[in-house]
Order: sequence, then structure tokens, then C-alpha cells
Amino acid sequence: MKVKYIRVSSLDQNTQRQQTNEKDFAKTYVDKISGAVSFFDRPQGKKLVDDINNGKIDEVHVMSIDRIGRNILDILTVCEFLTQKEVNLYVENIGMYSMVDGKQNPIFKMIVSVLGNVSEMERNNMLERQRQGIEIAKAKGVYKGRLYGSRMTTEEFLDKYKKVANELSNGESLRRAAALGGVSLGVAQRVKKAMQEQLN
Repeated sequence: MKVKYIRVSSLDQNTQRQQTNEKDFAKTYVDKISGAVSFFDRPQGKKLVDDINNGKIDEVHVMSIDRIGRNILDILTVCEFLTQKEVNLYVENIGMYSMVDGKQNPIFKMIVSVLGNVSEMERNNMLERQRQGIEIAKAKGVYKGRLYGSRMTTEEFLDKYKKVANELSNGESLRRAAALGGVSLGVAQRVKKAMQEQLN
């Protein structure tokens, strides 16, 4: 079975651009969750893994490699898992399969490694620019502290409240996500803000 995996970072982000060829697939898995969350911990990612383990899938398509993971280690881990399960991964924006004639495509692995490193570097550069902006704001006396009232980064905060983030990504209300995650409504609201923050 040929399927497609789609990920966007927030509940209100449009998936239409990634779904233009949806009719070509037997099934589509859509996660609305931060890329910082491991593929294997995402709600739809888990379902996709289960279907792969049950032998239902032999080909997975993604629009771009960063839909799988935010850092090179996560990306390569997923690619290795798919290869071991003999599932061919097709990345649409580079027009390439991970396997050719049932064997690992070395050119694919090389290109994915480069793209994954570039994506990770861009993310780190963005965080560095953010840090510099905070330092400038502090120097001007206009910085009011971290959004979440702690020393955690956005990714660390989302990792701490992964359960709440997953429930929000699944479409649960703030109150329901807070209840399922065992946190206050205020924390759930901050989790939602953190998820939206990662788009910026």
C-alpha cells in the first residue's frame, strides 16, 4: 500500500499544500505537531509505524525530508527504520526514492544527510538570532523575560508537556488536553502558545 505522511506544526496551519496529490494514495496520515516531537511519538506517526509493522505499507511519500524530523539524527533514524522494514520512502521535493530495486539508494542517503544538516543548521541559526534579539532587548530595557516563566527553551517545554501537546495536535480542546495531560488549564494554554511559537 502506498501512503502519504503530512506534518504541520500547529493546529491552525493549512495542510493543503502537502495534500495536492492526496488522491494518489491509499491512506494519508496527518500530524499537527511540532517537528521537535520524535516521529515515533507523534499520534499519526505511531499509527503509520503500527501499519508498517503489520506489513500493510510498502511505500511512504513526504513532501520534504523535514516533515519527518527536525534534526539529522531523527531523520536518519526514521529512514533506517523504513529501510529495515523494506518500505520505500519517496521525498517529493527532491524526486527521489530511498531504495532502488529493493536495495538502499546511496545517493538518496547522501542527499538526505545534506538536507537534514542544512535544516538543522537553519534551525540553530534561527535560535541564535532569537538569542541575539533577546540580548538587544535586554540592553534596551524592554525584555520582559521568557514567555513561559521558566528557563526552559520552547522545545524543552514541549517535551516536558508532550502528552498535552499530543492531545492538542489530535484536536482536543484546551480543557480536555489539560485533563488528559494532568495539568492546569493555564499550562495547556502555554503549551498551545509554545506550539505556535515554533512556527515563528
